[in-house]
Amino acid sequence: MTARIASVQRDTKETQIGVTANLDGTGIGVFNTGVPFLEHMLDQICRHGLIDLQVIANGDLLIDDHHTVEDVGITFGQAVHKAIGDKKGIYRYGSAYVPLDEALSRVVLDFSGRPMLTYNVDYPRARIGQFDVDLLREFFQGFCNHALVTLHIDNLRGTNAHHVAETVFKAFGRAIRSAVDFDARMKGIIPSTKGTL
Repeated sequence: MTARIASVQRDTKETQIGVTANLDGTGIGVFNTGVPFLEHMLDQICRHGLIDLQVIANGDLLIDDHHTVEDVGITFGQAVHKAIGDKKGIYRYGSAYVPLDEALSRVVLDFSGRPMLTYNVDYPRARIGQFDVDLLREFFQGFCNHALVTLHIDNLRGTNAHHVAETVFKAFGRAIRSAVDFDARMKGIIPSTKGTL
């Protein structure tokens, strides 16, 4: 099996983002984004998705975190899309429920080739520390658009905003992990009646 590893560099006037993703990793994350809470959430994806991920970002943080968070999502999506290749033999679909104390979230995704985000997360407060929770939706939208996935994210309950965010990212990591795993019964087969994804 060829290792599914990809590196993407995305440079704009607002951000310079470098991402390397290994879909067959062990959960190692190396981050330097200037946005500590984002790095904490990326670490959840690594640990629970068994993805090795390096993210180096230089963004216009003097304005705010928006461009950096969104562009990390975009570049991560591009790296996953590149790493996954032709999608032969993968499960394609992934889902996970993850609790953290009082919080519970569900993530369901499909490596469909069709970008779509349904995001139903109401945070109990607008900020976690200095981090604006609105930016988490922008991260996932960027990811969907460039990984070409259908993604449904639902927070089912939770009163602690940090717990809510963490359950979302942990479930997202686990859903990716189950979707990109290989199905021994589908070896060499595209998991679609269309013959392409």
